[in-house]
Amino acid sequence: MLIRSAHLNVMTKAAEKAGRMLVRDFGEVEQLQVSRKGPGDFVSTADQKAERTIIEELTRARPEAGILAEESGGKIGDDPTKRFIIDPLDGTTNFLHGLPHWAVSIGYEENGELIAGVVYDPIKDELFWADKGKGAYVNDRRIRVSARQNLHDAVLGTGIPHIGKETDDHIKFTRHLQTAMSETAGVRRWGTASLDLCYVAAGRFDGFWERGLSPWDVAAGIVIVKEAGGFVTDIKGRAYTFNSPEIVASNEQLQRKLLSMLKKSSPAEDA
Repeated sequence: MLIRSAHLNVMTKAAEKAGRMLVRDFGEVEQLQVSRKGPGDFVSTADQKAERTIIEELTRARPEAGILAEESGGKIGDDPTKRFIIDPLDGTTNFLHGLPHWAVSIGYEENGELIAGVVYDPIKDELFWADKGKGAYVNDRRIRVSARQNLHDAVLGTGIPHIGKETDDHIKFTRHLQTAMSETAGVRRWGTASLDLCYVAAGRFDGFWERGLSPWDVAAGIVIVKEAGGFVTDIKGRAYTFNSPEIVASNEQLQRKLLSMLKKSSPAEDA
């Protein structure tokens, strides 16, 4: 029988409750596509409503812990060493367009270290979760990173910069992608970084890289990848921090090769 920590149980309950709410809202998106008001305001409302629900659940159970959330920002708790990091709807653009690939993500940090993570995909009813030192799981099944050792056999996940991102980001990504296309079995862009990391943890992706992510995009996924036996660094191979411009995740065998591939197509100042 799997035994989850008390904080992980709280996170799971909050993620699943928010996920159920979002599924109901997701069912309305198709109709909203043709509404005069447009779907943007609706999705923003759904996002904020889910975040409030998560914060209420977490605060009720762990009132001493701080909060860092995508929509409402940060709040320091009575115990400044504890913090939940929340993305109530990762994959908002997918949600907005009726694409069934988005998730609720909650990470938990103590003394500056990520020690637990939950990523819930309510459409597929997949709950990815991990406690530090206890392994990573999807629902009740243990997951591990892939065992592939060659980039030529690897399928990678990534994120493509879009409108609003710096032109420099577009140029750097294009260089990376050009190299990846010539050295890997394929590259996928699914638009939900939390699930991309979980897919690395589950061996569905062999690696993942992206630039310009926020703490709430990756906090839970980082714990899940590490507990599945994977590695998470910046593009220079250093330990990833929330200040790192890029995140790179893979298994032990591929991480060095993936980093080498990305450095090869990076400007000299980034390599």
